[in-house]
Amino acid sequence: MTLKVELSPDLERFVEQSVAAGRFANTSEAVSFGLRLLRDQDARKEAFMAMLHEAEAEAERDGYFTAEQVMAELDAFIDAVEAEKTAAAE
Repeated sequence: MTLKVELSPDLERFVEQSVAAGRFANTSEAVSFGLRLLRDQDARKEAFMAMLHEAEAEAERDGYFTAEQVMAELDAFIDAVEAEKTAAAE
């Protein structure tokens, strides 16, 4: 398939430099590489958003902990570990 693409001067220069440096065999390969990166980035974003929606639904269904609750539980855990260390040292 042949597709005509117009690039800004700085992008055109970047592609030409990348080809000249041997990073790509030709401009078509460079543009294809960039489009694959964009496609992969979009897929990762969609997967992340799906995971986020799933987590939100789980929180609505099962409840969630506030930051204060998490910090209180962590503080209690740290205190318990420190108490065990103190008791073991005696």
